[in-house]
Amino acid sequence: MRLALDYHYSPLIAEQLRDRGHDVIAARDAGWQAEDDEPLLELCGADRRVLLTNNVADFVVIARRWHAGGLSHHGLVFTSDARLPRTRETIGRYVDAIDVLMREHPSLDGFIDRIHWLRGDP
Repeated sequence: MRLALDYHYSPLIAEQLRDRGHDVIAARDAGWQAEDDEPLLELCGADRRVLLTNNVADFVVIARRWHAGGLSHHGLVFTSDARLPRTRETIGRYVDAIDVLMREHPSLDGFIDRIHWLRGDP
């Protein structure tokens, strides 16, 4: 699995995951931070990356519309601020949870059209 972090996550998460041997980019580092949701999902697909995002409402609508139109996305991983807040203090929890997910799903194309919720249990 290759992963892209939406712009609202710390690039430190991507950096620490790369230190663990994973192929992870942050939208900010890739210059994708100004992209609207649908073009961002298209960029991720072109780069064969699953997208980690907290923007559940918008991306669920896009994923459903794409599915109805016969289009695929490379995968979505959702987070919730209630369960896993996006703070400096939770960076380690994100890194650990994503590390486990990526090790469990090493296939480059194994998440196509999948949606997964990242739990981040302490």
